[in-house]
Amino acid sequence: MYIAMNRFRVVRGKEEEFETVWKNRERHLSSVPGYIEFRMLKGETAEDHTLYASHTTWDTYENFVGWTKSEAFASAHKGAGTRMNFYLGGPHFEGFEVILTETREVA
Repeated sequence: MYIAMNRFRVVRGKEEEFETVWKNRERHLSSVPGYIEFRMLKGETAEDHTLYASHTTWDTYENFVGWTKSEAFASAHKGAGTRMNFYLGGPHFEGFEVILTETREVA
């Protein structure tokens, strides 16, 4: 399993606009081989920004790479460069291979 994350430092006052863009954007992941789950996370607020992270889970690293080279990826990211006024710097990518998973037991 592979987890791809992008961290976004969103300028204070732009949070609602940022969240609206994400909530209303076209969805393309569900048709991509190996896709498991997507979450958008909201973190702490600092003096000049609020931290967000996109969190996408994939069956394999290769599935993730396939997504980044797909037409679906291009469609999902069209216009992303026009919203740079949301951010302090660009998104910061972090990728992780899952080495351990623990879930709660259901009685």
